[in-house]
Amino acid sequence: MKALVYTGKLSMEMRDEPAPVATDALSLVKIEAAGICGSDMHAYHGHDARRVPPMILGHELAGTVVDGAMSGTRVAINPMLTCNQCRECLEGNPNRCAKRDLVGLGRAGGFADYMAIEPANLFPLSDNLSATHASLMEPTAVSLHAVVMAERALTRPISESRTLVIGGGAIGLLAALILKQKGARELAVAETNAPRRATVDALNCGTTYNPLDANVPDDDHFDLVVDAVGSGATRAHASQKVRAGGVISHIGLQDNEPGLDTRKLTLQEITLIGHYTYSPTDLKASLNLIASGALGNLDWVESRPLTDGAAAFEAIHTGSTASPKIVLLPEQ
Repeated sequence: MKALVYTGKLSMEMRDEPAPVATDALSLVKIEAAGICGSDMHAYHGHDARRVPPMILGHELAGTVVDGAMSGTRVAINPMLTCNQCRECLEGNPNRCAKRDLVGLGRAGGFADYMAIEPANLFPLSDNLSATHASLMEPTAVSLHAVVMAERALTRPISESRTLVIGGGAIGLLAALILKQKGARELAVAETNAPRRATVDALNCGTTYNPLDANVPDDDHFDLVVDAVGSGATRAHASQKVRAGGVISHIGLQDNEPGLDTRKLTLQEITLIGHYTYSPTDLKASLNLIASGALGNLDWVESRPLTDGAAAFEAIHTGSTASPKIVLLPEQ
Protein backbone atom coordinates (compact mmCIF):
# COMPACT_ATOMS: atom_id res chain seq x y z
CA MET A 1 0.00 0.00 0.00
CA LYS A 2 0.99 3.66 -0.34
CA ALA A 3 1.79 5.48 2.88
CA LEU A 4 3.14 8.86 3.95
CA VAL A 5 5.99 8.07 6.32
CA TYR A 6 7.66 10.36 8.86
CA THR A 7 11.36 9.67 8.25
CA GLY A 8 13.03 12.31 10.42
CA LYS A 9 12.96 15.97 11.40
CA LEU A 10 11.14 18.00 8.70
CA SER A 11 10.98 14.92 6.47
CA MET A 12 7.91 13.09 5.14
CA GLU A 13 8.13 10.56 2.29
CA MET A 14 5.63 8.57 0.22
CA ARG A 15 6.59 4.90 0.41
CA ASP A 16 5.31 1.44 -0.41
CA GLU A 17 4.54 -0.28 2.90
CA PRO A 18 3.11 -3.72 3.75
CA ALA A 19 -0.66 -3.54 4.03
CA PRO A 20 -2.19 -4.57 7.38
CA VAL A 21 -4.68 -7.45 7.45
CA ALA A 22 -7.91 -8.12 9.31
CA THR A 23 -7.87 -10.61 12.19
CA ASP A 24 -10.40 -11.90 14.69
CA ALA A 25 -9.53 -8.85 16.82
CA LEU A 26 -8.96 -6.20 14.14
CA SER A 27 -11.02 -4.76 11.30
CA LEU A 28 -9.33 -3.52 8.14
CA VAL A 29 -10.32 0.04 7.21
CA LYS A 30 -9.70 1.65 3.84
CA ILE A 31 -8.70 5.18 4.84
CA GLU A 32 -10.57 7.91 2.96
CA ALA A 33 -9.59 10.98 4.99
CA ALA A 34 -6.77 11.68 7.45
CA GLY A 35 -6.34 15.05 9.14
CA ILE A 36 -2.96 16.52 10.09
CA CYS A 37 -2.89 17.19 13.84
CA GLY A 38 -0.69 19.53 15.85
CA SER A 39 0.87 16.46 17.48
CA ASP A 40 1.85 15.19 14.01
CA MET A 41 3.58 18.54 13.52
CA HIS A 42 5.40 18.11 16.86
CA ALA A 43 6.86 14.88 15.49
CA TYR A 44 7.68 16.57 12.18
CA HIS A 45 9.59 19.26 14.09
CA GLY A 46 11.53 16.60 15.99
CA HIS A 47 9.92 17.51 19.33
CA ASP A 48 8.16 14.21 20.13
CA ALA A 49 10.43 11.43 21.33
CA ARG A 50 7.45 9.04 21.44
CA ARG A 51 7.03 9.11 17.65
CA VAL A 52 10.15 7.36 16.40
CA PRO A 53 10.88 7.47 12.65
CA PRO A 54 10.24 5.76 10.37
CA MET A 55 6.60 5.94 11.44
CA ILE A 56 3.22 6.27 9.70
CA LEU A 57 1.55 9.11 11.57
CA GLY A 58 -2.11 10.16 11.39
CA HIS A 59 -4.94 9.65 13.89
CA GLU A 60 -7.81 11.91 12.70
CA LEU A 61 -9.39 9.33 10.44
CA ALA A 62 -12.43 8.18 8.51
CA GLY A 63 -12.97 5.47 5.93
CA THR A 64 -14.79 2.24 5.11
CA VAL A 65 -14.34 -1.17 6.71
CA VAL A 66 -13.35 -3.61 3.95
CA ASP A 67 -12.61 -6.76 5.95
CA GLY A 68 -13.45 -8.12 9.40
CA ALA A 69 -16.18 -7.02 11.81
CA MET A 70 -18.43 -4.22 10.48
CA SER A 71 -17.31 -4.90 6.91
CA GLY A 72 -18.96 -2.50 4.46
CA THR A 73 -19.62 0.18 7.11
CA ARG A 74 -18.43 3.77 6.67
CA VAL A 75 -16.76 4.84 9.90
CA ALA A 76 -14.90 7.50 11.84
CA ILE A 77 -12.11 6.14 14.03
CA ASN A 78 -11.38 6.58 17.70
CA PRO A 79 -7.57 6.38 17.63
CA MET A 80 -7.11 5.91 21.38
CA LEU A 81 -6.17 2.46 22.64
CA THR A 82 -6.66 1.73 26.35
CA CYS A 83 -6.59 -1.23 28.73
CA ASN A 84 -10.35 -1.10 29.50
CA GLN A 85 -9.61 -2.60 32.92
CA CYS A 86 -8.07 0.09 35.14
CA ARG A 87 -10.01 2.36 37.48
CA GLU A 88 -9.91 5.28 35.04
CA CYS A 89 -11.23 3.20 32.14
CA LEU A 90 -13.98 1.66 34.27
CA GLU A 91 -15.00 5.10 35.55
CA GLY A 92 -15.51 6.31 31.97
CA ASN A 93 -12.26 8.27 31.70
CA PRO A 94 -10.14 6.15 29.34
CA ASN A 95 -8.17 9.26 28.33
CA ARG A 96 -6.52 9.03 31.77
CA CYS A 97 -5.53 5.37 31.38
CA ALA A 98 -1.88 4.90 32.34
CA LYS A 99 -1.52 2.33 29.53
CA ARG A 100 -3.18 4.44 26.84
CA ASP A 101 -1.72 4.50 23.35
CA LEU A 102 -2.67 6.15 20.08
CA VAL A 103 -2.50 5.03 16.48
CA GLY A 104 0.26 7.00 14.82
CA LEU A 105 2.19 6.89 18.09
CA GLY A 106 2.89 3.35 19.28
CA ARG A 107 1.08 1.72 16.34
CA ALA A 108 1.08 2.65 12.65
CA GLY A 109 -1.39 5.44 11.91
CA GLY A 110 -3.66 6.40 9.05
CA PHE A 111 -1.59 8.40 6.55
CA ALA A 112 -1.92 5.33 4.34
CA ASP A 113 -4.33 3.42 2.13
CA TYR A 114 -5.31 1.02 4.94
CA MET A 115 -5.19 0.64 8.70
CA ALA A 116 -6.23 -2.19 11.05
CA ILE A 117 -7.98 -1.34 14.33
CA GLU A 118 -10.28 -2.82 16.96
CA PRO A 119 -14.00 -2.74 15.98
CA ALA A 120 -14.85 -1.08 19.31
CA ASN A 121 -12.97 1.99 18.05
CA LEU A 122 -15.21 2.42 15.01
CA PHE A 123 -18.12 4.90 14.87
CA PRO A 124 -20.63 4.32 12.03
CA LEU A 125 -21.35 7.35 9.85
CA SER A 126 -24.58 8.69 8.44
CA ASP A 127 -24.84 8.60 4.65
CA ASN A 128 -24.84 12.39 4.33
CA LEU A 129 -21.52 12.95 6.12
CA SER A 130 -18.37 13.11 4.03
CA ALA A 131 -15.23 11.31 5.12
CA THR A 132 -13.38 14.64 5.22
CA HIS A 133 -15.82 16.10 7.72
CA ALA A 134 -16.05 12.82 9.65
CA SER A 135 -12.28 12.91 10.19
CA LEU A 136 -12.88 16.03 12.31
CA MET A 137 -14.59 13.90 14.96
CA GLU A 138 -11.33 13.43 16.88
CA PRO A 139 -10.14 17.08 17.08
CA THR A 140 -13.70 18.26 17.71
CA ALA A 141 -13.90 15.87 20.66
CA VAL A 142 -10.68 17.34 22.09
CA SER A 143 -12.24 20.82 22.04
CA LEU A 144 -15.66 19.68 23.21
CA HIS A 145 -14.17 17.78 26.15
CA ALA A 146 -12.30 20.90 27.25
CA VAL A 147 -15.32 23.20 26.91
CA VAL A 148 -17.63 20.81 28.78
CA MET A 149 -15.18 20.43 31.67
CA ALA A 150 -14.58 24.19 31.82
CA GLU A 151 -18.32 24.88 31.84
CA ARG A 152 -18.68 22.76 34.98
CA ALA A 153 -16.10 24.95 36.73
CA LEU A 154 -17.59 28.31 35.73
CA THR A 155 -19.76 30.13 38.24
CA ARG A 156 -22.24 31.05 35.51
CA PRO A 157 -23.27 29.37 32.22
CA ILE A 158 -21.20 29.91 29.07
CA SER A 159 -24.12 31.87 27.63
CA GLU A 160 -23.44 34.51 30.31
CA SER A 161 -19.65 34.38 30.12
CA ARG A 162 -16.95 36.40 28.41
CA THR A 163 -14.74 33.87 26.63
CA LEU A 164 -11.30 33.98 25.02
CA VAL A 165 -9.65 31.28 22.89
CA ILE A 166 -5.88 31.54 22.42
CA GLY A 167 -4.85 29.96 19.13
CA GLY A 168 -6.70 29.89 15.81
CA GLY A 169 -5.60 26.42 14.74
CA ALA A 170 -8.07 23.58 14.42
CA ILE A 171 -8.45 22.91 18.16
CA GLY A 172 -8.81 26.61 18.96
CA LEU A 173 -11.21 27.26 16.10
CA LEU A 174 -13.33 24.23 16.99
CA ALA A 175 -13.42 25.40 20.62
CA ALA A 176 -14.56 28.82 19.43
CA LEU A 177 -17.28 27.27 17.23
CA ILE A 178 -18.49 25.18 20.17
CA LEU A 179 -18.52 28.24 22.46
CA LYS A 180 -20.44 30.15 19.79
CA GLN A 181 -22.92 27.26 19.48
CA LYS A 182 -23.36 27.38 23.26
CA GLY A 183 -24.18 31.10 23.05
CA ALA A 184 -21.09 32.69 24.64
CA ARG A 185 -21.99 36.31 25.48
CA GLU A 186 -18.64 37.56 24.24
CA LEU A 187 -16.08 35.59 22.26
CA ALA A 188 -12.55 36.59 21.25
CA VAL A 189 -9.83 34.62 19.47
CA ALA A 190 -6.14 35.50 19.85
CA GLU A 191 -4.00 34.43 16.88
CA THR A 192 -0.64 35.72 15.65
CA ASN A 193 -1.05 34.43 12.06
CA ALA A 194 -2.89 36.99 9.92
CA PRO A 195 -4.35 34.52 7.35
CA ARG A 196 -5.74 32.41 10.18
CA ARG A 197 -7.30 35.50 11.78
CA ALA A 198 -8.96 36.21 8.43
CA THR A 199 -10.33 32.65 8.36
CA VAL A 200 -11.82 33.05 11.84
CA ASP A 201 -13.23 36.47 10.92
CA ALA A 202 -14.93 35.00 7.84
CA LEU A 203 -16.73 32.51 10.07
CA ASN A 204 -18.19 35.31 12.21
CA CYS A 205 -16.77 33.48 15.18
CA GLY A 206 -16.14 36.31 17.60
CA THR A 207 -13.56 39.08 17.37
CA THR A 208 -9.93 38.34 16.60
CA TYR A 209 -6.73 40.07 17.63
CA ASN A 210 -2.98 39.61 17.44
CA PRO A 211 -1.71 39.10 21.02
CA LEU A 212 1.67 40.53 19.96
CA ASP A 213 0.11 43.91 19.10
CA ALA A 214 -0.62 46.75 21.49
CA ASN A 215 -4.38 46.69 20.82
CA VAL A 216 -5.50 43.75 22.96
CA PRO A 217 -8.42 43.26 25.37
CA ASP A 218 -8.11 44.53 28.91
CA ASP A 219 -6.48 42.37 31.56
CA ASP A 220 -8.76 40.61 34.08
CA HIS A 221 -11.60 40.61 31.55
CA PHE A 222 -12.58 37.03 30.64
CA ASP A 223 -14.54 34.49 32.66
CA LEU A 224 -13.09 31.64 30.58
CA VAL A 225 -9.78 31.48 28.71
CA VAL A 226 -9.09 28.43 26.54
CA ASP A 227 -5.38 28.02 25.82
CA ALA A 228 -5.27 25.89 22.68
CA VAL A 229 -1.54 26.48 22.18
CA GLY A 230 0.04 25.62 25.50
CA SER A 231 3.27 27.63 25.46
CA GLY A 232 4.88 29.74 28.15
CA ALA A 233 3.82 32.88 26.26
CA THR A 234 0.19 31.79 25.92
CA ARG A 235 0.00 30.72 29.57
CA ALA A 236 1.24 34.20 30.51
CA HIS A 237 -1.40 35.77 28.24
CA ALA A 238 -4.13 33.59 29.73
CA SER A 239 -3.03 34.59 33.23
CA GLN A 240 -3.26 38.27 32.32
CA LYS A 241 -6.67 38.11 30.66
CA VAL A 242 -8.63 35.87 33.05
CA ARG A 243 -10.71 37.64 35.68
CA ALA A 244 -10.83 36.90 39.41
CA GLY A 245 -12.77 33.68 39.97
CA GLY A 246 -12.43 32.75 36.30
CA VAL A 247 -11.31 29.56 34.58
CA ILE A 248 -8.29 28.77 32.42
CA SER A 249 -8.80 25.71 30.23
CA HIS A 250 -5.41 24.36 29.12
CA ILE A 251 -5.50 22.11 26.03
CA GLY A 252 -2.28 22.89 24.21
CA LEU A 253 0.96 20.97 24.65
CA GLN A 254 3.48 23.09 22.78
CA ASP A 255 6.05 23.34 25.59
CA ASN A 256 6.55 23.30 29.35
CA GLU A 257 8.12 26.74 29.72
CA PRO A 258 7.31 29.20 32.57
CA GLY A 259 4.52 31.72 32.05
CA LEU A 260 1.59 30.75 34.27
CA ASP A 261 1.02 33.33 37.03
CA THR A 262 0.46 31.01 39.98
CA ARG A 263 0.40 33.94 42.41
CA LYS A 264 -2.59 35.42 40.58
CA LEU A 265 -4.26 32.00 40.45
CA THR A 266 -3.95 31.76 44.22
CA LEU A 267 -4.86 35.32 45.21
CA GLN A 268 -7.80 35.57 42.80
CA GLU A 269 -9.11 31.99 43.13
CA ILE A 270 -8.72 31.18 39.45
CA THR A 271 -9.37 27.60 38.35
CA LEU A 272 -6.81 25.98 36.04
CA ILE A 273 -7.94 22.77 34.32
CA GLY A 274 -5.75 20.58 32.13
CA HIS A 275 -7.56 18.65 29.42
CA TYR A 276 -6.30 15.63 27.49
CA THR A 277 -8.20 14.18 24.54
CA TYR A 278 -11.73 12.83 25.21
CA SER A 279 -14.06 10.05 26.23
CA PRO A 280 -16.10 7.90 23.80
CA THR A 281 -19.10 10.01 24.80
CA ASP A 282 -17.26 13.15 23.67
CA LEU A 283 -16.47 11.47 20.33
CA LYS A 284 -20.10 10.51 19.74
CA ALA A 285 -21.35 13.98 20.71
CA SER A 286 -18.78 15.58 18.40
CA LEU A 287 -19.84 13.42 15.48
CA ASN A 288 -23.44 14.49 16.10
CA LEU A 289 -22.42 18.17 16.18
CA ILE A 290 -20.60 17.83 12.87
CA ALA A 291 -23.36 15.82 11.15
CA SER A 292 -26.10 18.19 12.33
CA GLY A 293 -24.35 21.27 10.95
CA ALA A 294 -24.18 22.86 14.40
CA LEU A 295 -20.57 23.90 13.72
CA GLY A 296 -21.29 25.38 10.29
CA ASN A 297 -20.44 24.10 6.83
CA LEU A 298 -16.76 23.48 7.69
CA ASP A 299 -15.58 24.99 4.42
CA TRP A 300 -12.44 26.21 6.20
CA VAL A 301 -11.07 22.65 6.00
CA GLU A 302 -8.55 22.20 3.18
CA SER A 303 -8.27 18.82 1.42
CA ARG A 304 -5.17 17.58 -0.40
CA PRO A 305 -4.17 14.23 -1.90
CA LEU A 306 -2.10 12.00 0.37
CA THR A 307 0.62 12.17 -2.27
CA ASP A 308 0.83 15.92 -1.53
CA GLY A 309 1.34 15.20 2.17
CA ALA A 310 4.97 16.32 2.41
CA ALA A 311 4.05 19.69 0.89
CA ALA A 312 1.08 19.97 3.25
CA PHE A 313 3.35 19.50 6.27
CA GLU A 314 5.71 22.12 4.85
CA ALA A 315 2.82 24.57 4.33
CA ILE A 316 1.75 24.20 7.95
CA HIS A 317 5.37 24.52 9.08
CA THR A 318 5.88 27.79 7.21
CA GLY A 319 2.42 29.18 8.03
CA SER A 320 1.68 29.64 4.34
CA THR A 321 -1.80 28.10 4.52
CA ALA A 322 -4.76 30.04 5.91
CA SER A 323 -6.64 26.85 6.74
CA PRO A 324 -6.55 25.68 10.36
CA LYS A 325 -6.90 22.08 9.16
CA ILE A 326 -5.51 20.12 6.21
CA VAL A 327 -7.03 16.70 5.55
CA LEU A 328 -5.13 14.24 3.37
CA LEU A 329 -7.08 12.01 0.99
CA PRO A 330 -5.63 8.68 -0.18
CA GLU A 331 -6.41 7.82 -3.79
CA GLN A 332 -9.76 6.06 -3.97
